[in-house]
Amino acid sequence: MDRHYREYKSNSEEIEMLIERTKFGDKEAFASIIRNFEKPMYIYCYHMLKSKEEAEDALQEIFIRVYEQIHKYRPNMSFSAWLYKIAYNYSLNQIRGKKRWLRFIDRYKYDQPEASTEQIDSQTILKDILNLLTTEERHILVLRAIHRYHFNEISEMMNMKPATVRKKYERLRKKLQTKEVNEGGTVNASITKSI
Repeated sequence: MDRHYREYKSNSEEIEMLIERTKFGDKEAFASIIRNFEKPMYIYCYHMLKSKEEAEDALQEIFIRVYEQIHKYRPNMSFSAWLYKIAYNYSLNQIRGKKRWLRFIDRYKYDQPEASTEQIDSQTILKDILNLLTTEERHILVLRAIHRYHFNEISEMMNMKPATVRKKYERLRKKLQTKEVNEGGTVNASITKSI
């Protein structure tokens, strides 16, 4: 049994213990859960919502929902998968609301000044790549390429078959590689090859 698996199993058992204590009202146990998942959850929300402020707000809302719904959690799904499922649904609702708001604003916008030419950095490239993708594709990309979840785990979070998730992931990789070739550059090469 390798060290990584033992650490994962130990951490997973510790999380399950913290969940049980939280269900009985132990707020310190829940604070430990937050400390365990806060950073990866923030990164996930940031990539989904594309805004530091929105990611921070989302993080608070998601953990509030987790606390309120923790009695619904069942260990037949990993806790992190259950947590990301809540985060995905929350982010999806935020994105839908933002799109409705932007359509409303666009009706009253007269003109938009051209953006100044700035040096392209990796953060800008990542934002451009994420803008090419649908919400579902961003979700799969962030969970697979950034958080390194397996297709089986992602399928649990999204209520899909693992083969469907794998196929969607391969499609979005081709989509990004096609975009890179069509623009005739290798700027995105390091990012698209890493996914």
